[in-house]
Amino acid sequence: MTDDDVRADRERRIIDVLMSLGEGEVTTYGDVADVAGCPMQSRLVGRILGTTETDVPWWRVVSAAGWIRASDPGLQAQLLAEENVVVREGRVIRAPIGRFASDGG
Repeated sequence: MTDDDVRADRERRIIDVLMSLGEGEVTTYGDVADVAGCPMQSRLVGRILGTTETDVPWWRVVSAAGWIRASDPGLQAQLLAEENVVVREGRVIRAPIGRFASDGG
């Protein structure tokens, strides 16, 4: 397997995880990487989110502490709010599904 094949396989697995995220589900870059079999590759997830031509639900991915890191944080907060995710001052406080489901607000 060539380096290009390895990179393409990693990207496909990460995109598959992203596409599996449901409405109201918020996760982290690191969690996506872990589930995709790429532990310690959270930055790779961010790079793929920023460069992929695949229409992925990018707004459902935040930092480990819940901070919105998108180039348009207002849009991300709006999209999350439409899915009943509570965002305060640029940070996910509570989500219906996922890592932030049981956090208090």
